[in-house]
Amino acid sequence: MSQEIILHYKSADGTIRTVDARVGDSVMDTAVQNDVDEVVAECGGSLICATCHVYLDESTAALFAEPDDMELEMLEGVAAERRENSRLSCQLIIKPELAGHTIETPERQ
Repeated sequence: MSQEIILHYKSADGTIRTVDARVGDSVMDTAVQNDVDEVVAECGGSLICATCHVYLDESTAALFAEPDDMELEMLEGVAAERRENSRLSCQLIIKPELAGHTIETPERQ
């Protein structure tokens, strides 16, 4: 049995969805499994579409390694505003320390 944590997704209109997330899954997979429609995930996590774009606050971003060159390249093509804290959720693997954190979704993908 895998460990679960609570994770929050905040949409551009301020709506917050609270979901159960399995440690080891990606933030993208968790959004898709929980019908978080703001995460489109067209490529299914293959790092070729940038439709799983999210924003991380400073404390959440600190839990992950810096994006690699491939992710940075894909972030150049996001539909919504790219920010310093932009990430692709397919590259973010859920870990216990992420419990209670909030992932912000952009207004469009």
